[in-house]
Amino acid sequence: MAFHRIRRFNTADTYPEQHLANDLAQAVVADGTVYLRGQIGQDLETRQSVGVGDVEAQAEQAMSNIALLLQESGSALDEIVKITVYLTDIRYREPVYQVMGRWLKGVHYVSTGLVVSALARPEWLVEIDATAVIPASRRAEAAGVRHARAAERGELL
Repeated sequence: MAFHRIRRFNTADTYPEQHLANDLAQAVVADGTVYLRGQIGQDLETRQSVGVGDVEAQAEQAMSNIALLLQESGSALDEIVKITVYLTDIRYREPVYQVMGRWLKGVHYVSTGLVVSALARPEWLVEIDATAVIPASRRAEAAGVRHARAAERGELL
């Protein structure tokens, strides 16, 4: 298979109030590239919102989710090549980018920042999505990591 879908879910579980039923994944690995779904202040295990009203806490949770998803994908933070940041208020730029700077010190990625009127839930103030790579020399090892992590979660890739 040329790709793996990591942490599959249906939006009916995440957004029950919105009457949606779309099949998604938190990450997709395709030919050595890791595409992450936008991460917000939500715990990946419990789906509970974290840091309601606190953009810094939400950014920390989003970066923690990104680190975890990259690890489960067989990649790492220092293999990020692109990040897109969505803010619901321009005043959140400094605290969010400070959090990202701590997590990504020394990683010279490209970045786009956008200010939007809203995210999928009103309590979410920031969303960060990332794209990373897996070097060719580690792709077989990374595939093994993906399968092992999925098995730990009781999932098939």
